Order: sequence, then C-alpha cells, then structure tokens
Amino acid sequence: MKSWALVVLLCLGYGLLTSSLQARPMWSNLILTHHWPSTFCSVQHCHSTFDYWTLHGLWPNLGQECNSSWHFNETLIQDLLPDMNKSWPDLKKPGSSKFWKYEWQKHGTCAAKAESLNSQHKYFDKALELYHKLDLDGVLKSVNIVPSETYYMFDHIEGSLINLYKVKPKIQCNFPEGENFQILGQIEICFNSDFQLDDCVHDETDTVTLTDFLNVKGTGFRVCDHSKPVYYPPLKGKPSM
Repeated sequence: MKSWALVVLLCLGYGLLTSSLQARPMWSNLILTHHWPSTFCSVQHCHSTFDYWTLHGLWPNLGQECNSSWHFNETLIQDLLPDMNKSWPDLKKPGSSKFWKYEWQKHGTCAAKAESLNSQHKYFDKALELYHKLDLDGVLKSVNIVPSETYYMFDHIEGSLINLYKVKPKIQCNFPEGENFQILGQIEICFNSDFQLDDCVHDETDTVTLTDFLNVKGTGFRVCDHSKPVYYPPLKGKPSM
C-alpha cells in the first residue's frame, strides 16, 4: 500500500473514533466501585485470597459500550500491571486480563469522552489513583468496621463513610433468601468531572447484576436495607477481628 493511502486510512479511522465519541453525551459523574471479595466469591463459588476491598470499576454515569471498535490492549498498560493485579484483580481468575478488557469496553470507552481519560492508560491509571486516594479498606478499619461474625447496623457503616468522606456513598448488599440479615458486597463512591468527591445519586431499587460479565443467573447486589443488620464476612479460613 502506498504511503499516502495509508495516511488517508489512518486519518479516516481517527475521524470515525472521534465522531463516535463526540456523538455520545458527556458524563457528569464517575462512580468508583469497590467490591468485597469474600461476598463476591460466596455468590460466585470462587476462592479468594484477597482480604481487602478491591476495584470493580470506574463507571461514568452516562453510556455503556460507547465504541466497540476501540479494543483493549494490555501492552498499553504494562507499567500498571503490578498494581492492577493487586488492586483490580479478576476475582474468579486472578492474573487474567479478561475482566479489565470487559471494564474498558463497557465503561472505559465512555469515560474516554473526557480528555483526561481519553486513552486506556489514562483511564486505568486514574481509577487506580482514585482507589488509593480513597483507601476504603483503611478508612473502614480506622473506625473499627472490620470483617466480623458480629453484625453491624447499616446506619453505622453509612454514617461513618459520610463522616469521613463528607459525601454520600452507595452501599450495596447481597440478600440471602429466607434470612433476616444482608451481606455487605459493594461500595460505590462518586466523583464529579473534576475528580472531586460528590454524592452518589441512586434509587432505592438500584440493582447491580453480575450476570452480564459472569454469565451466572440470579446473582447481584442491590442497595442495602436500612432496617436489616449487615454481615461483613471475614475471608474464609482467616480469623475475624
């Protein structure tokens, strides 16, 4: 292929990428989502060795799968992989990049509408930066909210996070059938487009299903019930605090 023709094709490809992104409305908030490995694996029948809150994803409040032609490329984030494997692992298959590929295609391509997140490296790097800045695991431990066989009141958990972060999070639980308690599963903390902490806006019926990525029916988290005690399960085989 002649060099001028290659240049034309590259320009056309860039133009299609740009127009695809511009056609989508700009998001106004980002949701940094953490999940508790012990709860996740109790639902998904996996065995986790992670005893701290790990990243589920960084989700813009508008859009999903905004550019199917923008494929995930692990070589672009090689310098981030040690932290990715520790902070953002695939809980069902540690060491795999399949989960990151899914998160990029579904959420990252939409987050990339913002110039500050318009590459794979920028997106994953920012997610890790916000995750470490929040230090959810350390913050909960600082107020003695730790995995335990003793139940917590939901208002205690939510109130502690509001007091520490000065914004309202979204806390989600799993609800075992026939039980009068709920299991702490996921915590979302939100940011505005300038990456400043912001209140999470949600409906009490909000549900996050795990079926789309995991292809497992009947699983998911929904906003915790204020009236039910919360079980924050320890890692199996590890003594509770």
